[in-house]
Amino acid sequence: MGEQSEFEPGQRAPNDGEYIEIGEASFHTGINNPKIVRLSKGDRFPETSNHRRKWRRFNNHG
Repeated sequence: MGEQSEFEPGQRAPNDGEYIEIGEASFHTGINNPKIVRLSKGDRFPETSNHRRKWRRFNNHG
């Protein structure tokens, strides 16, 4: 089994890092002005902008 890559609001962050809102059934965000949050391991994910969105780890490689 692989590591979970998408998270629902209220779930706990598996690792420290930045997470970004993604649109439904989308590998890339596909949405304008997505929320980005910085969480520590164990923090709960906040609500998304709408119920169809989820959170995904944000890799900012400059």
